[in-house]
Amino acid sequence: MPSVSSKAISVLIILSVMGKAIESFPNGAPSDTCVKKRPNQPNHGQARPQPLHTNPFEVVASSESYHPGQEISVVIYPHTKQELFRGFFIQARDADTNEWIGEWVKSENTNTIPECAAITHGDNKDKLAAKLIWKAPQNKRGRVYFTGTVLQSYGTFWSDIIGKVQQHS
Repeated sequence: MPSVSSKAISVLIILSVMGKAIESFPNGAPSDTCVKKRPNQPNHGQARPQPLHTNPFEVVASSESYHPGQEISVVIYPHTKQELFRGFFIQARDADTNEWIGEWVKSENTNTIPECAAITHGDNKDKLAAKLIWKAPQNKRGRVYFTGTVLQSYGTFWSDIIGKVQQHS
């Protein structure tokens, strides 16, 4: 029969391995991010979102109105060049019904979550910006907004960000 200390060491090793697996989502947010208790937020243990007024990142869409099949670009970038981010989870929602809408065009270092019209990072490397493309449904026109989370690090993130619309001069 193993001693108490060997059982304790085994438990610590298992917890350590499990913690590392849970701690990092290098391939982006899992699809259940859309529907869990804290939707659109990472499941990072005890970590909670930073206050929105401290958010150092912008999420900017090229348009808020769309017609069938239209592509809208959504860019994530920092207020200052010193800020980097590691991850994001952005979702497209109908401005009138708040329902998930459309689809994202998969690009390098992104993963799409078609079940809820979302896109997430495809790696956990530092990023200065991300340019994403959203595609409107083929049979609808209307208004869309983009919402989600930008992660600076595992425990530092901002959720419930609402994207702005690029101002045309």
